[in-house]
Amino acid sequence: MTDFVKITEQPSKYRHLEKMKVSEIIAGINEEDKKVAAAVEIALPQIAKLIEAASDKMLSGGRLFYIGAGSSGRLGILDASECPPTYGVPYGLVQGIIAGGDIAITRAVEKAEDDAGQGWIDLQGYNITSADFVVGIASSGTTPYVIGALQQCKLNGIETGSIACNPGSPLSAVADYPVEVVAGPEFITGSTRMKSGTAQKMVLNMISTTCMIQLGRVEDNRMVNMQLTNDKLVDRGTKMVMEKLGLSDYEEAKQLLLKYGSVKKAAEARSY
Repeated sequence: MTDFVKITEQPSKYRHLEKMKVSEIIAGINEEDKKVAAAVEIALPQIAKLIEAASDKMLSGGRLFYIGAGSSGRLGILDASECPPTYGVPYGLVQGIIAGGDIAITRAVEKAEDDAGQGWIDLQGYNITSADFVVGIASSGTTPYVIGALQQCKLNGIETGSIACNPGSPLSAVADYPVEVVAGPEFITGSTRMKSGTAQKMVLNMISTTCMIQLGRVEDNRMVNMQLTNDKLVDRGTKMVMEKLGLSDYEEAKQLLLKYGSVKKAAEARSY
């Protein structure tokens, strides 16, 4: 661990930020952000292997877990929380767990990420089994909370993936399907909520979106199972029903949508 070099902690090439104009600051941030997509592209083969393994588990009735600390944990929770309203899957199919518990979503919990045993304890609170799949998220790739959780998963026959932003990290070494997105030092030295966070968000988008497509929650390019939780989504769903069934009457399509609760169910009911 002492010889492990964290690229994410290397000094920023930008100096004296406090003396820069606003336009210079945001130009520098934008320049660094451009590197993220290229780094994700290099990792696509790794990402594909992780998704294939995770979706196989989910197709067999298992769940997907994200576990992380700090910004990484919050990103996992964000991705998990958006699956039910977007794709109409049950709450609990995709779970996000953060070191320090729910309070850590909005405020830092001191030393929570350093507890190597707590991650596994937190996973056990969800009655995790070998039917499930766990993705450990840590920009540094050295977070004890996450590494410890994946080590225990391995001992208990639970397949795992990981997302880190340093090459050859200890986290990658314990994961069955490691993903490493190396985008270089941050604009502000060590501020991994920036490029590293963006990289993790991009990978998480790929994981959840592709898994949901594999689970049949998308037809063509549409979210046909989305929850109708606000007027915007009802309007979107109504127009999708109109298109799918060839209807010209907006109100008729809306009533069908509201009656059956989703675009998919409305279309299936009308087709019979």
